[in-house]
Amino acid sequence: MFSVKGQSNGNADASLLPLGLILQIVAIVHFIRRRPDTYWLYIILFLGPVGALVYIFAEVIPDAGLLNQSFKGISRRKRIAALELMIRDNPSVGNLEELGELYMEDGKLQQARAAFGRAIDARATTLDCFYRRGVCAILLGDAPAALPDLEKVVAKEPDYDFNRAPALLAQAYALTGQKEKAEALFRRVTVTSTLSETYLNFADLLASEGRNAEAREWAQKVLDKEPTMPRYLRRRERPWSRRAKKTLKRLTA
Repeated sequence: MFSVKGQSNGNADASLLPLGLILQIVAIVHFIRRRPDTYWLYIILFLGPVGALVYIFAEVIPDAGLLNQSFKGISRRKRIAALELMIRDNPSVGNLEELGELYMEDGKLQQARAAFGRAIDARATTLDCFYRRGVCAILLGDAPAALPDLEKVVAKEPDYDFNRAPALLAQAYALTGQKEKAEALFRRVTVTSTLSETYLNFADLLASEGRNAEAREWAQKVLDKEPTMPRYLRRRERPWSRRAKKTLKRLTA
C-alpha cells in the first residue's frame, strides 16, 4: 500500500513539472520583452513555478491590453491598405491626414512624414498636420526640417499638445546648435510640463554644455516621479526610466 501511494505521488509531481516549466518560460519571455524591475528575474528563477505564477499575475495579466493593441494593429493595417487604394483616385487632404496618422501609430515614420507632406501640399490647414510632420522629422533625426513646422505650431498655440510641441521645438533648437533658444524654451516648458521626454532632452542639452550636475538633476526628476505613479503609468514610463538611469550612469562616470 505504501509503495503504491509513494508511486502515485511521484507521478503527480512529475505531471506538474511540464506546467511549471511552461509558466517559467512564459514569465521569462515576457520579462525579456517588457524589461520590468530586475528582481522579478530572480523571483522567476529561484522560486520556480510559484515565482513564475506570481510574476504572471503581477506583470503579464496587466499587460493583457497589449493583445487588444495587437488586434487594433491588424485593423489599422487593413485601413492603411484601403486608404492607399483610395488615395490613388482621391488624394484628398482628409484621406492623406488619416493615412499619416495611421502610419505614425504603426511606427512607419518615413511614410507618415510623406503623407503629411502631401496633405500640406494639398492645402491642409490644420495645425495637427504640421505638428505631426514635425514630430516625424525630429524622431527621424532630421531636426532642421522639423524646425519650421514646430515653429509654426508653437507660434499659433504655445502649449500645443500639452506642451509637447514647444518641448520638441526646444529639442530641435538644441540639435541644430541654437542652445540658448533651446534652454530658454525648455525652462519655460518645464514650469508646467512633467513629461519625462522633456526632462531627459533638457538633461542632454545641459550635459552637452558640460553642466553635468544640472543634467543629473533633471534626469533624476524622471525617477523621482515613479513612487507616486499608479502601476499602469509606471509600466508606460519604463522606457523613460531606463533612459534616465543610463543618463545618470553616464554622467556619473
